[in-house]
Amino acid sequence: MLNASLSPPRTGYYTHPDCWEHEMGDGHPECPDRLTAIDNHLTACGVKSGLTLLEADEAPIADIELAHGRMHIASLRGLSEQLREEFEAGGPPHSYLDADTAINRHTWRAALRATGAALAATDAVLAGELDNAFCAVRPPGHHACRNQAMGFCFFNNVAIAAKYAVERHGLQRVAIVDFDVHHGNGTEDIVAGDERILMVSFFQHPFYPVGGSTSTAGNLLNMPVPAFTKGQTIRDMVNQHWLPRLDAYAPELIFISAGFDAHREDDLGQMGLVEEDYGWITSRLKDIAAKHAKGRIVSCLEGGYNLNALARSVEAHLRVLTETSS
Repeated sequence: MLNASLSPPRTGYYTHPDCWEHEMGDGHPECPDRLTAIDNHLTACGVKSGLTLLEADEAPIADIELAHGRMHIASLRGLSEQLREEFEAGGPPHSYLDADTAINRHTWRAALRATGAALAATDAVLAGELDNAFCAVRPPGHHACRNQAMGFCFFNNVAIAAKYAVERHGLQRVAIVDFDVHHGNGTEDIVAGDERILMVSFFQHPFYPVGGSTSTAGNLLNMPVPAFTKGQTIRDMVNQHWLPRLDAYAPELIFISAGFDAHREDDLGQMGLVEEDYGWITSRLKDIAAKHAKGRIVSCLEGGYNLNALARSVEAHLRVLTETSS
């Protein structure tokens, strides 16, 4: 009989058709084609056949309230319902919350599914039904603040799941790792000062959002890097700063805000990572998870807008999550 430790990890892959229905207008980079590109590529390269495919339920409002104010949630729901009624009466298909962020009549449901995927993945990983999971969902989440939608984001999927892990499951230490090219200002807004949650990130600066990391809370290690930073510099930073902090913190579960827009082919950023860098980062995080968290990782899609680079980077990320540890 084979040693169970040599068995391939059970990697969940959460998504839902509702996540394709949210869109913000022709030409918008955060588009349904992102999920199609990922799905098609994972099928073609054979990675998808090794995943446990799961559909996300809608997140309960009570769990979203762990990270967001009731008025924020109610306003999004009300605006969505109003837009649906107006569209059925011949009104516009979108309503803009800011210059970059719009909702359509499907956004509310898609946002519930995106957060629901993160919560379901957390449940399954903590129950031992899965070793790790990737949530191929949209809208993304890491710019969504406690009381504000922005930057293509409405509910902060990873921050909600992290709060859920400590509040509902009673974990004492969870980590959020964010490697999107943009600073996860919404995540910082929600978790700053909560010592049960450690957030580490790098992000291009100066860049969107204006100001970058602004909190000095002790549970944050959010590191700005200049435009055109390449993968080796990021690897050195991960080795010198992220890994010692994560190792000392000893998280019981690691969440990843998996944005792939720091790729050198992505025009929404100006950094120089390639898919091998994402695989390397994932491998280092997997080592930390194996040491402290029983291997438990929940990863959620954030940015990544060059469709080919996005698909290849997700493949690299998932190949590491699904490979057998030595």
